[in-house]
Amino acid sequence: MTLGDLTVNRLGFGAMRVCGPDVWGEPADRAAAKRLLVRAFELGHNLFDTADSYGPHVSERLIAEALHPYPKELVIATKGGLVRPDRHRWERDARPEHLRRALDGSLKRLRLERIDVYQLHAPDPKVPFAESVGALADMRRAGKIRHVGLSNVSAQQLDEARRIVPIVSVQNRYNLEDRTHEDVLDACEKLGIAFLPWYPLGAGEALQSKAVRTIAARLRATPSQVALAWLLAKSPMMLPIPGTGSIAHLEENSAAAALTLSREDLAQLALQKGNAGV
Repeated sequence: MTLGDLTVNRLGFGAMRVCGPDVWGEPADRAAAKRLLVRAFELGHNLFDTADSYGPHVSERLIAEALHPYPKELVIATKGGLVRPDRHRWERDARPEHLRRALDGSLKRLRLERIDVYQLHAPDPKVPFAESVGALADMRRAGKIRHVGLSNVSAQQLDEARRIVPIVSVQNRYNLEDRTHEDVLDACEKLGIAFLPWYPLGAGEALQSKAVRTIAARLRATPSQVALAWLLAKSPMMLPIPGTGSIAHLEENSAAAALTLSREDLAQLALQKGNAGV
């Protein structure tokens, strides 16, 4: 799959869970967290998705400590526009002046001169959307951003952003249980824009459904692998970024890329929205 002029494998790695509990603070074992990041790249996950708010700042620093100088195949996507006043709060701040500071901080922590993909983490209702996107466009022209992405946006906001700057990716919540952003996925598919589904395994309810468990047993796979394989089959523009703090879980997720679902499997799973447990 391509992100602008960059090529990545279709199963990326979400680096949120390398932080401490509640995505706050340092991990209990920093050395283990860095081994996990190295292992993710070894398994072929050459898109790492992170954000300045993860930790805050912890995920970005760990990526640099584990992998810098970066392999040429590795694409790092980070985000700005959310702040963490404390471990239980995520607040939006997409003012241009904040985004400029956030980007500079990410560049320093990641030890980069340019971010491969910089994403607006979420629109800020207190700031005109065009001003936030315009700030990213300005920083792209300044050479600090290679490509611009969006997160937590509507199809209408995607259209608005594309009138300001080329958009290579959209990251919205999407999984077997929650397909609220089907229209955004459809738009991305028509436009050739990568769609990164965050929370790709959902809350786990759908993984307990009879259909998922039956398919997993027949394929000698896990329910999580079936859910990720379903995402990959759902659209050619789908680019899941499952995250974990466990190497065993990382390796389980990675194996989903080789799982092939039949048409019958896909038809059954298409009915799973809201039907977990039956």
